[in-house]
Amino acid sequence: MTIPEAFEDQEIFVTGASGFVGKALIEKLLRSCPKLGRIYVLMRPKKGHTIEERLQLQWESRLYERLRREQPNARSKLVAIAGDVEQLGLGIGSADLERLRNVNIVYHSAASVRFDDALSTAILLNTRGTHELVKLALEWPKLKAFVHVSTTYSNPGVLEVEERVYPPLADWRTTIKLAETYDAEILDIFNLKYGNFQPNTYTFTKSLAEQVVNEYRDRLPIFIFRPSIVVSTIEEPVPGWADNFNGPTGLLVACGVGILRSQNCDPNIVADFVPADIVARTLITSVYKFMGESKSRAKDSDLYVVNCATANISPITMGEVIDIGKTFIRKNPFEKTLWLPGGGMTTCPVLHFVRFCTMHLLMAIVVDTLLRLYNEKPFLMKLQRRIFAAFSALQVFAMTEWHFQNDNFRALHDVVPANEVSNFGFMQHANINYTEFFQHGIRGAKEFLLKESPESSSAARFRVKIFYVLDFLCRGIVYSFLLRLIFRFLVRLW
Repeated sequence: MTIPEAFEDQEIFVTGASGFVGKALIEKLLRSCPKLGRIYVLMRPKKGHTIEERLQLQWESRLYERLRREQPNARSKLVAIAGDVEQLGLGIGSADLERLRNVNIVYHSAASVRFDDALSTAILLNTRGTHELVKLALEWPKLKAFVHVSTTYSNPGVLEVEERVYPPLADWRTTIKLAETYDAEILDIFNLKYGNFQPNTYTFTKSLAEQVVNEYRDRLPIFIFRPSIVVSTIEEPVPGWADNFNGPTGLLVACGVGILRSQNCDPNIVADFVPADIVARTLITSVYKFMGESKSRAKDSDLYVVNCATANISPITMGEVIDIGKTFIRKNPFEKTLWLPGGGMTTCPVLHFVRFCTMHLLMAIVVDTLLRLYNEKPFLMKLQRRIFAAFSALQVFAMTEWHFQNDNFRALHDVVPANEVSNFGFMQHANINYTEFFQHGIRGAKEFLLKESPESSSAARFRVKIFYVLDFLCRGIVYSFLLRLIFRFLVRLW
């Protein structure tokens, strides 16, 4: 049976459909499995838009352009379901629950990926939300596969991560009860102690969600799919597509516009990035494999876990990412550049602090002062505070290297029929050209995130040349000032 045949007439329920992974997954399902039944997507009204309006806006986005061109009638297979993962029963009404009784496949990718969420919020979204969906799925008699999308960083204390569930950091039932009972501020006071000193609430609550899934493995056809850091697409439906500034995309954009000059990061760490279209492909092939082996799988067997990680397939260090970005961005600069694209990494926190004060804060003060003089709204100091908070939350990930075992992930390529490798395989991209990949990623950031032309205007290129001169002059003034201070100090010392 081919992969599209396995999905023929199947009814699919997707949470997190408006997220990065969810968007890519839905597009891939509709385009590559054209005979599937329906895709029910859980959505809530947002920013004045109803769920139907939000779904239509997503359908009309650039990501779905190829799908609209090749299969214009695919829109009829998307059905919006009103609900909220943070609510009991996911906030789904009785009429919609009845429509979901025929669901065959569940993709649970909804989660709060903010590392600075309050503990109670993260628990209700990531842990209780998983439990609420699991309880609903128990009532769906035709269910064949339930995919819980977790993260390879759900156990950050383990540096050699296997494809298995690790012992719990806390009891998930007690944790949910605490979030339902106590004030958010009280829980935040005990956050580090209760969370066993996890780096953030995201990894802690995703770890607890895996415990929920593991406990129900004998009652549901369920498994865990753990992507690492999801980045822009490598091939389809368009190279370089992304819908957020997370991961290296945000890093490159911040360096590219000149507001990120220093990072407290180890440049020799091998980073684990996986393109969004590879995640979408393997989410589909993992279900294909799981359903094909369902009859031979023993009920008391360990939970099936897939580490969707690629560092041992196509390794690249953080330093190499920055070097590629700086080289290409200076050739193809952003239109909104505020200073010369650049930035550097250091493992020394003192040096980083000095750089941050002189290159980040000082620059923010100057720019905001000029904006006030021109009666414009200042923004850079506020942005620098957000950058500082974001990098503080990511500090442990910037200084630690994990190794993810991925035998189950690699095996997904082997189950793809030979004539479908180009459509569902991924090992053909093993020897990825990272220079070309990040060039596409930067073009994608310009087009999809900053709403600019993928190619720089002559004005942007000229502005960068001016910044070269200004940067050289500023460095000369600063170095001269420092040398003068040192000289005076030495004279007084003698």
